[in-house]
Amino acid sequence: MTLFEHDFVAAGSAEPPGDDTGRMLQMMTGYWVTQVVRSAAELRIADHLHPGGATAADIAAAESLDTDSTFRFLRACASLGLATSTDGERFVSTSLLDTLRTDAPESLRDLALWGGAESHWLPWGRLSGAIRSGTTQAKAALGASFFDWLATVPTEAEVFTNAMTAMTRGLAHQLADVIRLKGTEVVVDVGGAGGNLVQTLMQRHPGLTGAVLDLPHVGAEADASASSLGVTDRFTFVGGDFFEKVPSGDVHLLKFVLHDWDDDACVRILRNCRESLEPGGRVLVMELLVDEVGTPGLQPLMDLNMMALSTGRERSLHEFGNLFERAGLTLTRTTSSASLVSVLELTPSDPRPGQ
Repeated sequence: MTLFEHDFVAAGSAEPPGDDTGRMLQMMTGYWVTQVVRSAAELRIADHLHPGGATAADIAAAESLDTDSTFRFLRACASLGLATSTDGERFVSTSLLDTLRTDAPESLRDLALWGGAESHWLPWGRLSGAIRSGTTQAKAALGASFFDWLATVPTEAEVFTNAMTAMTRGLAHQLADVIRLKGTEVVVDVGGAGGNLVQTLMQRHPGLTGAVLDLPHVGAEADASASSLGVTDRFTFVGGDFFEKVPSGDVHLLKFVLHDWDDDACVRILRNCRESLEPGGRVLVMELLVDEVGTPGLQPLMDLNMMALSTGRERSLHEFGNLFERAGLTLTRTTSSASLVSVLELTPSDPRPGQ
C-alpha cells in the first residue's frame, strides 16, 4: 500500500489504525471528519435517515441539495460508521449518527454545529501563531476578539449559545448530584446563558430562588427555558456584565466561565462575586482540572482550544488556588462529578484583600 493509499484508509476508517503511520495520517485528516459531522448536523441527515432510511435523492429533494453530491456525502458517512446501506442506494442511520437527531434526548447536534463553525476552526488554523506569540488568534482570524465577533454575527452567536446550552444540559444533572444546597438559598448562575444548571437545581429544590446573569441577548432563551421547566415564578434573568457587577445571592455559580479569561480578568470576576455574596455565602466554580503532564484526557486539548479562541486557559488546582487567593476566597472543598468537571467550593477569606 502506498503512503497516499494509507492516508485515505486511515482517514476513512471508523476504527483507529494500529500503526504509527496510520495514526498520524488519521490525525492529519481529522478536520475532514469534523466537517463531515458538522455538515451532517446542518443538513439534518440523522433525521432523514431515522428510522427507515432514505436515498440520496430523497434527502436532496427535502433539503434542496445536489443529488450526486448528496450520494457521495452519504457514502463517506457510511465509511465513518454514521450510516449503513445494504444495496448501495438506500442509507439508514446508525446509533452513532442518531446522537445528532434533533429529537434525540441530549442531542449533540448543536455541539456538532459549533465544533465545525467558522468562529471555531479559523482561529484553530492559526494555532502555531498562538504558540509563537502567546496570544489568542481570534482577532487575526476573525477581525475581532471572539466574543466581540459573536456580537456582530447573530447566526454564529446563536450556534455558540445553543452549543453551550447543550453542553450544560448534559452536565446539569451530574453537577446537581454533587452540589450541596440547603434548598432555600438565592442562587445566581453567573454567565449562565440559558440557565439550564440553576434551573435544574431549582427543579430539585422547590424552595430555591434562581437567577442568571448574562448578556441581554440570551434573556429570551433563559426565560423560555424557565417556563418549559415550570420554574418561572422563582426565576429571574438579569442582563449585565459580570466584570461590572454581580447580583447578590447566597450561592454564585461559575460554570465554564473562568476558563474563558486570563488571570487578571478571572480575579475581577471572582472579586465581584465575593463582594455580592450574602453573609455565609459561597462561590461554586465548575471547571476541568488539568492533571499531571502526560495524563491522557480532554483537558490539554481544551486548553489549546482556549489558547486559539480566547485569552483563557484550562488550569490545574494549584493555578486555581492562586486566583482564589488573589480574589480573597478560600477553597474549602473539591468535589468530582460523574463527568470530567469538578466543583470547587469557595468562601470569603478573612481579612478582605486590598483592592
